[in-house]
Amino acid sequence: MIGSIRGILLEKQAPELLIDVQGLGYEVKVSLNTFFELPESGKEISLYTHFVVREDVQQLYGFDDVAERHLFRSLIKVNGVGPKMALAVLSGMTVANFVTCVQTGDTAELIKLPGVGKKTAERLLIEMRDTLGGNTPRDQATWNRNITQPGIADIVQEAESALTSLGYKPQDAAKMINASLKDQDLSELTSESLIRQTLKSMVKK
Repeated sequence: MIGSIRGILLEKQAPELLIDVQGLGYEVKVSLNTFFELPESGKEISLYTHFVVREDVQQLYGFDDVAERHLFRSLIKVNGVGPKMALAVLSGMTVANFVTCVQTGDTAELIKLPGVGKKTAERLLIEMRDTLGGNTPRDQATWNRNITQPGIADIVQEAESALTSLGYKPQDAAKMINASLKDQDLSELTSESLIRQTLKSMVKK
């Protein structure tokens, strides 16, 4: 997986960028929030990335910060939400605004986004509430630290991928991982220790 990209911004026309990395041009799609943070063409940029590989397409998505990438990865796990819709969500509101919508059950704001109907908005609230871990301040603080501390989001992603490969549904894996993180010492956290702790917690139930 391509986790980040650094190079010279050759062209930008929302939502697509062309980035030169040592003579190789990468086409990258970004949200409008990320687009508005870009420098002018000809300048060096660095983005976190997520690489989508399907039968009919291979596309690189770029993000200004790790929180946006983490939310993108969580959104595309929701049934009926693909990369295009996830990018639309991230273009229409910030990560903080989306989290607030989930906490307050605000479908009205989500419906304003292109391609998001009432049923999709309701599904987003239900499934993302599980991913965020709930609605309490402690749960929200846990999610915030997971996506903002350097390296933590990647560890969470690796752990979620491992549980998914074991047969757990993506939504269930995300919920279990977030629950395990509440009492973890993040300074010594590894994907292996997180997976082990999560599986251990499941056995106890």
